[in-house]
Amino acid sequence: MNTSPDEIRLALPSKGTLEASTMEFLEACGLRVDRNNPRQYTATMPAAPGLVVLYQRATDIVEKVREGSVAMGITGYDIVAELSEEGDSIIMLHPDLGYGRCDLAVAVPDSWIDVISIDDLADVALLMREKGKTLRVATKFVNLTRDFLQSKGISHYSIVQAEGAIEASPSIGYADVIVDLVASGMTLRDNRLKRIIGGTILKSQACLIGNRRVLRQNPAALSAAQVILEFIDGYLMARRYCSVFANIYASSAEEAARRVLAQPDVRGLKGPTIAEVHTASLSGQRCFAVHVTIEESKLYQAVQQLRQAGCVSLTVLPVNYVFQETSPSYQQLLGRLRRTAEAETE
Repeated sequence: MNTSPDEIRLALPSKGTLEASTMEFLEACGLRVDRNNPRQYTATMPAAPGLVVLYQRATDIVEKVREGSVAMGITGYDIVAELSEEGDSIIMLHPDLGYGRCDLAVAVPDSWIDVISIDDLADVALLMREKGKTLRVATKFVNLTRDFLQSKGISHYSIVQAEGAIEASPSIGYADVIVDLVASGMTLRDNRLKRIIGGTILKSQACLIGNRRVLRQNPAALSAAQVILEFIDGYLMARRYCSVFANIYASSAEEAARRVLAQPDVRGLKGPTIAEVHTASLSGQRCFAVHVTIEESKLYQAVQQLRQAGCVSLTVLPVNYVFQETSPSYQQLLGRLRRTAEAETE
């Protein structure tokens, strides 16, 4: 890897659906990654000059960030949780990027008709123990599985570390049950497996992590983190909103504003904005343009209320970004770094 020790590096997944989803997400955020060759393992991000993008395996991203050779990385929260260590140098920059959602969950064979909950599975493990057998659990998530089973009172079991198609383990006699990531559940159904009540170990999604020491000691790394978090926060917040434009006839801007503000669902982020439209009048009244940014979940109610206020010619446009006074995620990062520094001086 021909990289300078002074470079600020961001690691991204190098393969699979997480890679594709990450690239789509970053481009939607305004953080496009320029990669000259799909087989090349380095790239650039125009929105963050000086930042070097490296492509790594999802599991390696956690280790690279931990050791500090990479300042930041995007990977699955399930991997971060599985590889977490006491006194970890990894700091969470954004825990939920809104994609790559899945559950780490226990699944048992469909034929186990009496096993519908984690308590039932505990009974099975105890019964097997009485018969001189051991419940075999196939998984790649050894640490999370062990902690979960013990927290549920299941102490007699063995972990079968598996790679590849873990869902096939029970059918070929390799294991009795599995612990794996589940999204739609289709793969479980295809392999005659089912989830059980209380068997969800972890809810996972793509997340952004960083190295605590690097971000504290390297101003350039902290500046790059601010750029990335600003765009991510702006994009994710914008997904909740839409812009509504309309015309309203009134004697004055104040009257137009009063009529619109009387409607509870159209006050928006800071609005509405009222501006006079220089056009032919209707019945001697002036025409004003109304603009309000509202939560998309309230769009229908807002449209109906704007009509009641006398608005016409309503149009709706998506919002690309909502930049607040400061990035909430960046402010949270500064708070965590400050608390770390204070704890070290005590």
